[in-house]
Amino acid sequence: MGKSKKLFLAILVLTLLALLIDLPRQIPINLSLGSRNISTSIRRPTFELNLGPIHWRRDLDIRQGLDLKGGAHLVFEADMGAIIESDREDSIKGVREIIARRIDLYGVSEPLIQTSSDGDRYRIIAELPGVKNTKEAIDLIGQTAQLDFREEPNEPQAASESGGSQPSILDFQKTDLTGKDLAKAQVEFNQSGTGAPVVALGFTDEGKDKFGELTKRNVGKRLAIYLDEMLLTAPVVQQPITTGDAVISGDFTVNEAKNLAIQLNAGALPVPVTVVEERTVGATLGQDSVFRSLRAGIIGLGLVILFMAAYYGRLGAIADLALIVYGLLTLAMYKLIPITLTLPGLAGFILSVGMAVDANILIFERMKEEERSGKPWRTAMELGFGRAWDSIKDANVATLMTAFVLLNPFEWSFLPTSGLARGFALTLAIGVLTGLFTGIVVTRTFLRVLYTRKETLSRKQ
Repeated sequence: MGKSKKLFLAILVLTLLALLIDLPRQIPINLSLGSRNISTSIRRPTFELNLGPIHWRRDLDIRQGLDLKGGAHLVFEADMGAIIESDREDSIKGVREIIARRIDLYGVSEPLIQTSSDGDRYRIIAELPGVKNTKEAIDLIGQTAQLDFREEPNEPQAASESGGSQPSILDFQKTDLTGKDLAKAQVEFNQSGTGAPVVALGFTDEGKDKFGELTKRNVGKRLAIYLDEMLLTAPVVQQPITTGDAVISGDFTVNEAKNLAIQLNAGALPVPVTVVEERTVGATLGQDSVFRSLRAGIIGLGLVILFMAAYYGRLGAIADLALIVYGLLTLAMYKLIPITLTLPGLAGFILSVGMAVDANILIFERMKEEERSGKPWRTAMELGFGRAWDSIKDANVATLMTAFVLLNPFEWSFLPTSGLARGFALTLAIGVLTGLFTGIVVTRTFLRVLYTRKETLSRKQ
């Protein structure tokens, strides 16, 4: 089997895999065969990978942004009373960064987080697509999450009414070990057989020494862990712990353990914040507007396919096949990454479709020029791809540079930070890269395998 045919089969397998990913979650099937009625459904598989510490899972649903799906709109106001005026801008930026980090850990895609100031008022506006429980979001995002470790006093105190199994807040005294000494927190599962979720703590180098000294002098005593003045747990120290690793256990659900780990990882807010506005918002575009936008995109794509087939004949039909492969691969990538689609994101995808078609037009026109110069078809085809590459490369690199500026991955303050602009840039960049692959690799392979023409030499006029 030739190289081109092997590549053709690889593209076919890749396309079928993309088609499987692109299928809806469930496809109902209702058939009537004589007196028998068959009612069943085809369910799309869930992609999951478990390799030791690596756990990767995708449900392959399309994620929608706030303008398509709705979500939560929250406004926090920062209390700058204790901050000198020259430091307030830096403080509000710090609040925004921590809130953004907490939202990322919460699992919200394409959030829009902005700051605003009006005189002495400093506010953070957060729009969270798909979040319906605003109270849970506020509890997670707005808490200060002050963690500290406390020990039993040297002088014994009366045990609590519950038999001393759970001391009260007054039973413990503060130490110098706090959340600042914490390097990381993550959810794990108890390995002793219960399988209960726990929160594993890892301390900094300085925190490890503090924790080691604290456990040495409290062997046989309770060591209490407090979060925002609330007792989380008070385990008995069985032996000194000098490795810098500890575990918070309790009657946690998986979600409770996850939220606690998020709060501890995100750290404390530099200034207190209060919620001044909260609401659940519906999709700003509405289902009818979304349907019309999709219909417009489908009509535009259909017109492009018809134009290519009408103007270039069989060449155009093969380019249309490559364009269909392009659409399947792009949608599959949106689901696998995953990408949260907004209306600007859809616009980025439609724009990238035009660039994918433009690459085929450049190639085909270059092939015509080579044929007019007297070269046989097969040679003209290969030269057409090679000599059109420079123009295709320059156009696509310029677009990718623009997408990079709009995406602003390094969070430069002088570039856009809007989630909607970034959504447009991301879908455009993915579309351009996929279009390069389909335009150069897929179309050329299809022509080599599927397109035949009698080789004739035409005399140069």
